[in-house]
Amino acid sequence: MKDMFFSIKRQLGVGRKLCHLLPFFLFTFLLISCSVSYKFNGASIDYTKTKTIQIADFPIRSSYVWGPMASIFNNQLKDQYANHTKLIQVKRNGDLRLDGEITRYDQRNKSVSSEGYSAQTELSMTVNVRFTNNVSRSKDFERQFTATASYESTQSFNSVQEELVTQMVKEITEQIFNATVADW
Repeated sequence: MKDMFFSIKRQLGVGRKLCHLLPFFLFTFLLISCSVSYKFNGASIDYTKTKTIQIADFPIRSSYVWGPMASIFNNQLKDQYANHTKLIQVKRNGDLRLDGEITRYDQRNKSVSSEGYSAQTELSMTVNVRFTNNVSRSKDFERQFTATASYESTQSFNSVQEELVTQMVKEITEQIFNATVADW
């Protein structure tokens, strides 16, 4: 194979330097001609058409209420869009619009110990979201998003509540973000 390469080189009259540069030129050509585009934030927004987002505060409409939950959720939702898109947040007339309410916040026994007592408790949160895309109305929806978190029943609920709510809020806001502006 090597002999065949050198015989072709002699027949074509190709110089030694050019043969050594040939792989470099081929590599450069392939690198330039093949391009791959990645979006690390997950958003697929045409910023020439969509420039603003209106995010209403989501009130708590569940029968069980923990006071700080609404502000934790509303701040996290607004931060999600501020940190992962170039959309400008406006108070009214947004190209995209999010509103809704926290509809469920409750806990239930998840598992029972051999003595018949609760061993693990599951906390659940559900948010109803109405999404309006004023640029492409076919993408409008109303949907519920739910997240759960568990804790050992030996732990005090008051000692883990903030951490669990923050964890569920993060999961729900990511679900909402993916459903509204990510093209998965």
